[in-house]
Amino acid sequence: MAPSSTLINKIKVQLKLSVSRLRMVQAKDAALAKQQRRAMAQLLEQGKDESARIRVENIIRSDMNTELLEILELYCELLTARAGLLEQKECDPGLEEAVKSIMFAAPKIEGVKELGTVRQLLAEKYGKEFTLEAVENRDGKVAGRVADRLKVEPPSKELVEAYLSTIAEAYGIDWPRGTKARMKAEEEAGEEDDDDDDDEPSGGQKVKALESPLSTEELSRATPPRDLGPRSPVSVVPPSPSTDNVRPKIILPGPPDLKPGKKMVDATKAKEVSGDKKEGGPGGKIPDVDELTKRFAQLKR
Repeated sequence: MAPSSTLINKIKVQLKLSVSRLRMVQAKDAALAKQQRRAMAQLLEQGKDESARIRVENIIRSDMNTELLEILELYCELLTARAGLLEQKECDPGLEEAVKSIMFAAPKIEGVKELGTVRQLLAEKYGKEFTLEAVENRDGKVAGRVADRLKVEPPSKELVEAYLSTIAEAYGIDWPRGTKARMKAEEEAGEEDDDDDDDEPSGGQKVKALESPLSTEELSRATPPRDLGPRSPVSVVPPSPSTDNVRPKIILPGPPDLKPGKKMVDATKAKEVSGDKKEGGPGGKIPDVDELTKRFAQLKR
C-alpha cells in the first residue's frame, strides 16, 4: 500500500481534475439541451404532440444528469477543502456522505474518467468492505439526491406535461391549443371585476372623505414642511455645545463695524457749533452771487 501522504496527494490532484472535467461536461450538456428545447418547440408548433412527449424524456434525463454533475462537483470541492481529514485511518463522519456518494455514482457517470480514478484511490484508502457498503448503499449514507437521479425509470406524465408547457411558454407557442385565448379571456374578466368593485358606493365615500378640505383650525395646527421653497446647495450643520464651548456660534467673515467712534462724534458736534457761530456773528453769513449782483447794481445808480 502506498504511504498515506502520497495517496492523499493523489486524491487531491484527481479531485481538482474531476471538478474541471465536471464543469466542462455541464457546459456541453447545457448547450445541447438548448438545441433540444428549440427542436421541441418546433414539434409543438407543428402539432406533433405525441412525438414531442416521447422526445422530451431525453431533455428530462439530460437535466437530471446535469443536476447530478453539479452535486458531485460540490462533493469534490468539499473533499478538496477538507483534505486534511482524509489523513485519518477511518472515514470522518463529516465526509462519509460525500465519499460514499462519489463511490456510488462514479461508475454510472459517462465522460468523467477522473471521477473513476478518485473512486479507485478512495477504495484503496478505506478498504474493500467500505467500498462495498458505498456501492450497494447498505447503510443508506449515499445522498438521496444522488440516488434518485441515477434511477432508470420513465418520468411521470405530470413532469412531461410541465416540461412541454414550460418550453412552449418560453418560445411563445400556443400549446395546448387555445391556451393564449383562454388566458386573455380570464384577464379581461378579471379587469371587468375590478371595474365593478370600483363602482361600489363605499369606495366613493372613502374617496370623498380623503378629498374633503381641512378646516381652518386644522390648518393652523399644521406644521409647514421644512423643505418648502428653494433650498441652498450648501448646508451648514450648527456645532453642538460642549464643555469647551458652551455657546457655540458660527461667525461669518464680513465688513468691520463701521459705527463712528467717540472722537469722530465730538469733532462733528464741534463743527456744527462753529458753523452756527459764523452764521450768527458780527459779519453775518457770506452773501451769495445773486445778492452781490444786486449790490453792484445799486452802487452804479
